[in-house]
Amino acid sequence: MKRQKNLKPPIDVVGSSTLSESGVPSEEHAKRSRRIPAAAIAARLVQAVRDGGADDMIFIARSENQAEEVSISFKQFMPETQVILLPPWDCLPYDRIQPSRESMGRRATALLALAKAANSRARLVVMSPEAALQRFLPGDAVAKAFTSLATGDRVDVEAFCDRLQTYGYLMDDRVDEPGEFALLGQGIEVFPSAAPHPYRILIERGVVDSIRSYNPVSQRTDESFENIMLAPSTELLECSSAPAGPKEAQCMEMQMVGAGYKLNTIFELLPHARIAVEPAVEERFDAAIALINDARRMRDRQQGRKPTSERFYLDRPTLDKHLAKRRMKLDLQGLSPTPDFIVEVNPSKAMGNFIAEQIQGGRRVALAGPAVDLDRMVKTLQRHLTLDVGHAESWASALGAEPATLASLNVDIDDGFVDDKAALAVVTAADGFGTRLNPGDHEARSLVQEPELRIGDVVLHEDHGIAVLRDLETVEVEGMVTDTVRLEYNGGATLLAPVEEFGRIWRYGADEEAVTLDRLKGDGWAKRRAQLDMEIAEAAEQLVRLAAERDRTGARALKPPRIPYARFAGRFPYPETADQAEAIAAVIDDLSSGKAMNRLICGDVGFGKTEVALRAAAVVALNGCQVAVVAPTTVLARQHYDTFSRRFEGTEVSVALLSRVVSEGESRKVKAGLADGSLRVVVGTQAIAAKDVTFADLGLLVIDEEHRFGVKLKQTLRGLGQKLHVLSMSATPIPRTLAAAMVGVQEASLLSTPPARRRPVRTELAPFDRASVKTALIREHRRAGQSFCVVPRIEDIEPTLAELRKLLPELSVLVAHGDMNTAEMDDAIVNFGNGDGDILLSTNIIENGLDVPRANTIVVFRADRFGMAQLHQLRGRVGRGRVQGLAYLLTEAGKDIAPQTRSRLSTLLAFDRLGSGLAISARDLDLRGAGDLVGEEQAGHMKLIGLSLYQRLLARAVDKVRGKNATSTFETEIELQFSGTLPFDYVPEAVVRLNLYSRLQRFETLAEIDAFAEELEDRFGKPPPEATMLIDFARLKLAAVKAGISKIGAGPVAIAIEFTTPGSKSYSRLAQRTDCVRRDGRLIFKLATQPGPERIAAVHGLVLDALESAHPA
Repeated sequence: MKRQKNLKPPIDVVGSSTLSESGVPSEEHAKRSRRIPAAAIAARLVQAVRDGGADDMIFIARSENQAEEVSISFKQFMPETQVILLPPWDCLPYDRIQPSRESMGRRATALLALAKAANSRARLVVMSPEAALQRFLPGDAVAKAFTSLATGDRVDVEAFCDRLQTYGYLMDDRVDEPGEFALLGQGIEVFPSAAPHPYRILIERGVVDSIRSYNPVSQRTDESFENIMLAPSTELLECSSAPAGPKEAQCMEMQMVGAGYKLNTIFELLPHARIAVEPAVEERFDAAIALINDARRMRDRQQGRKPTSERFYLDRPTLDKHLAKRRMKLDLQGLSPTPDFIVEVNPSKAMGNFIAEQIQGGRRVALAGPAVDLDRMVKTLQRHLTLDVGHAESWASALGAEPATLASLNVDIDDGFVDDKAALAVVTAADGFGTRLNPGDHEARSLVQEPELRIGDVVLHEDHGIAVLRDLETVEVEGMVTDTVRLEYNGGATLLAPVEEFGRIWRYGADEEAVTLDRLKGDGWAKRRAQLDMEIAEAAEQLVRLAAERDRTGARALKPPRIPYARFAGRFPYPETADQAEAIAAVIDDLSSGKAMNRLICGDVGFGKTEVALRAAAVVALNGCQVAVVAPTTVLARQHYDTFSRRFEGTEVSVALLSRVVSEGESRKVKAGLADGSLRVVVGTQAIAAKDVTFADLGLLVIDEEHRFGVKLKQTLRGLGQKLHVLSMSATPIPRTLAAAMVGVQEASLLSTPPARRRPVRTELAPFDRASVKTALIREHRRAGQSFCVVPRIEDIEPTLAELRKLLPELSVLVAHGDMNTAEMDDAIVNFGNGDGDILLSTNIIENGLDVPRANTIVVFRADRFGMAQLHQLRGRVGRGRVQGLAYLLTEAGKDIAPQTRSRLSTLLAFDRLGSGLAISARDLDLRGAGDLVGEEQAGHMKLIGLSLYQRLLARAVDKVRGKNATSTFETEIELQFSGTLPFDYVPEAVVRLNLYSRLQRFETLAEIDAFAEELEDRFGKPPPEATMLIDFARLKLAAVKAGISKIGAGPVAIAIEFTTPGSKSYSRLAQRTDCVRRDGRLIFKLATQPGPERIAAVHGLVLDALESAHPA
């Protein structure tokens, strides 16, 4: 039930979103709407634009999402017409949280296009009510802020960077978001604020040599470009008068008003354009203007001044004046959506019957979709229809086709429609085949990637213990300049570690104040390390034994029944992400393997974990076995029960709920059904683990939010059935689960693709302020949304409720906390989810799984009392659609918070991107430790040595127990006087150099080093000799380990080599050389060399000679 979406659809809408097209769509598209589809509105706009001649047309859609969908559909129908989408800011009016750089870049790009004189062809300009109300800078001011760059251009790098910063770009050491740039040794990396990807610009002798796009995750380049245009990342451009004062600088509106420009409106910029509006836009204008007025008045009160008049947004009289002059009626009569064929028992037959009815009624029928889907549609329909299928070259051809004919049309739109006036029905591939697979920017990721080292981090040197990384220092050795790191130990003792030792330095992860540093020459670390090695070996043996027992036990092989499973999957109303598709395939493979599944589905809040569980449940239940789904709270269990019930409706599978909110009579009935096998799927809380609950044939256990359950309870749940398949799900898995998955003892699937066009939740950390809380909550109410208010303790509920009622008497507040009657609490939360109430005041009981589509603001009181995983889960309750989500983390007013607490809260601000749950879990792993992997305690070995080194040591120990060829535990000691470096003028950023060194020294295969060399040239340009030497040295070190060489020393007149096993084949081969002398177990070669490439090449030649005997061809 998947279809492949074109990776590069032929859409060129100026100002369109740079957010991911892939993934789960927003909630508003979850259910088939009976509203007029965006494509149908676009079809009527095509005719209106054609009828208007050369005059531009403005179309005001009911929402930003609708504006973008109409724009894209119109461009599909009429590709020769320029379509300009003017987006609004992605923040609330007069907010302390300013618009994102991406939002302002998109607006600037649209304004630049609008400012250019139109040719003889009309343009379509599309926007939401919020965008129509905003004023903006004159076109000439916006145009000056754009920066063009082409290969062959001369560039003053310093002046270019200054210009970028002037126009809102942020200089960073790693570029991965719109509006950021970084300096390279031979160029610049920049992510244009309105572009879908960043660019790497290499500069040779002041001239642009190449411009290439690259993937910000892998850092590898994709395509080459002759030129690019960089939009500004701010709308606050160079001021023509004094800027606003410090208080005014808190919001963008007042800064722009104070900048001295005469601000324009869209209606003044396009004085002759006709204006069409979608139904319900007037109500949206009223709501937006009310929100603006409220925000301005509250801001005036906060600033302690008299009420001011509106100077940035249009007021209602001015808006009405503009609309009255040029408003035209857009006829939308006779438009309706096509039926939702996918919910029928036989979707393709239902689609065929609909098409036959339309043709019998004299209508033309167009099959719309990409070429690959059209072929499939035609073949499917030929099983049900005997009609000939023609081909329409364009939308105009489809409209002009003969009545009662069927034709294919290569346009990629999502929703079909019927147009009675045009006697035309459009049926899309999505209508017939359901959801499509959207691969997006799929990039394979590991569960935990190596964290970057930074100056000031607490680190662990494998030989010397815990220290603080104080600096990356450049030193000169015998005329050669190289990098070292300065490590500070207990008592202020310092160690300069050379590049060759960087692979033995690991980020420890804890804050400096929270650890005790080792003594540089003490024996404390050596003793701890010896004990640790022994305990890790024991832990590895036990983990492998548990995994082997699971494999030996086996489980029933369950394969999905083809037709029932396909029908079940087809009812999924969202596009599958590539990650979801891989996870579902992996789960099906597990279930059909004959071995007991033990898989972790790790994905951020709202990334589609539940659908993976549903597919697993369908495979098992449709095979006649039972499924138990366990959730940590009654609310989440109830929500899952509703979801599973809807999806299994119309099948032979029965679904029941078991928790403390279920009546005694109903509970007895459910337990009886589970015992006799008549009930296939049960959703519940830990009540499922009660002694009086038995299963006739339990085949699958699903544990949602596994980090909320204790080890003993999970072991009890796993004992509910023999040969049981287990699927665990979490956005922030506990360290024990994460570590087990990292070393391959438990299988894991990572869902990292964000939902389609979903925005990251904007997060602010600030002291409590009544006016700010009131402003945030009233604004959410004004934009027809709901808000969460969360307190850390039940005793905080009553005083906070009194405060909210005093501040906001006009808003309704629902309350939920653990001391309430369970049914009463569940009702409050479920009712809120169904749209009742403006505010839900609760404890963190709402942190898991709760899905409230209209909730876009959350205020967390005393955020310092919550854990990171809790705060991340709470933040995930809002912004689940296209509306910008806002999270306010409030601390106690007038009181400082502890540095460690601030560090924890700052992690939430740093990881505010989509998919950051796993990064937060890894950070939590750093702070808490992984715990005893196979036992009860949470404080374990990982706490002693940090996440990164623990992962490496445990993986090696597991490999050793499994009999795999684990990497040698020794490292060759090599002294060549100079081993290469990354010069400052090649990689200027110290942090980047530090982490490049660290990565290179950890590689364990030649392929990894070769790939690193390619990446280095790709990112920074052709490497200088010193960098080439550094890579050659890494290759030498790897070869020496493979040859069994323990030590290499080289000077001006000779090279000395020691082997771990004197007398080995490698030793004997080299000893036979005529230039070799044996001395005290060493082999001395009389080879005169100079430090640098010559010496490395000579040593490498000897090592390769030794390898030939150790590993003959």
